[in-house]
Amino acid sequence: MDTITALFSSRRASLFTGIAMACLWGVFASAHVMAFLHSGDWSYLLFCAAETLAALFFIVRSAPVSVSTDAGDWLLAIGATFAPFLFAPSDMAIWPGARYLLAVGSLLQIAGLLSLNRSFGLVAAQRDIKTGGVYRVIRHPLYASYLISLSGYLLANTSAANTVTYVATISMLVARLLREERFLSTDVRYRVYMRQVKYRLLPFIF
Repeated sequence: MDTITALFSSRRASLFTGIAMACLWGVFASAHVMAFLHSGDWSYLLFCAAETLAALFFIVRSAPVSVSTDAGDWLLAIGATFAPFLFAPSDMAIWPGARYLLAVGSLLQIAGLLSLNRSFGLVAAQRDIKTGGVYRVIRHPLYASYLISLSGYLLANTSAANTVTYVATISMLVARLLREERFLSTDVRYRVYMRQVKYRLLPFIF
């Protein structure tokens, strides 16, 4: 086992990642619950619930058959997973009605997580391939849900910090998606799935 493999598969690394996620989530959840109590805007709670579900599924994820040990895959996965916790409520809004777009994205995220179940993971890994539910339409519904919900969040909570977080998160998600598929396509079952479901993120577009 090489050094990178040993590092990324160690319990210490998993524990550190879990602790870091828990700390970021605590700050994120507190800010959004307080924003809801202050404004009565239910979208804050829905967004928080979707991100909390992702964190819980990360904790109870199943052990993979094999996992990528590429440092770039891990850096992108960690960055893209933790970045949404950096979003913060803002009094400014380009489009206040975008909270409904946020709601659609959050509900899609929840549906994607429930379809994926314990096969959810932080970095590219070969687990059970999910083909039911929203996975019959696009190959990466979780990433699609992030695109929708984060766009809605930024439009409804417009700030310089949220704009930077949005650009960084979406950029990492796209790069992560492409690297993930490169790893997963080494499995013949996933190549069959790719032929059956042609679109990665947006139907008829990408």
